[in-house]
Amino acid sequence: MKAVLDTCVLYPTVMREMLLGAARLGHFTPIWSVRILEEWARAARKLGPTGEAQARAEIALVQAAWPDAERPANEGLQNRLWLPDAADIHVLATAIAASADLIVTVNAKDFPKNILTDEGLDRKDPDSLLYGFWRFNPEGMGTLATQVLAEANRLSAEQWTLRALMKKARLPRLGKALAT
Repeated sequence: MKAVLDTCVLYPTVMREMLLGAARLGHFTPIWSVRILEEWARAARKLGPTGEAQARAEIALVQAAWPDAERPANEGLQNRLWLPDAADIHVLATAIAASADLIVTVNAKDFPKNILTDEGLDRKDPDSLLYGFWRFNPEGMGTLATQVLAEANRLSAEQWTLRALMKKARLPRLGKALAT
């Protein structure tokens, strides 16, 4: 399964680490465009003066780990598409051009299912997608979550529980499943 990862699921660290960890486990093949990665870098400016530089370093690591994930934008394709938020058309065009199966996003309203279905695509939020992977592979996803938790605790002044970290990362269903 090929999935385009929208900027809004790449920018938050824990969500990104869980999604890309699931990709490393072989659950899906990640896809993105130069523009999606650039939006991630610009969004990281909110973190302060070093936010963008840190994001660009993380982007370089992601690009090295998945050299085939980056797909070019197709302007002709973008010109024929419509979405409620025109700024998201490039994500849909990337998915179509890459023959992706779905778009992973938290912005459901910006990617109406009927429009995606017409293009042969589905939309999933990261919590539902990762929960599905956990149901299929609880051991692998549990190990991944434990690694992400350990890194979060290493980098944070706070000590997180798995469920609390996943809830903060907007992955509450996955967090509840992992905590049981």
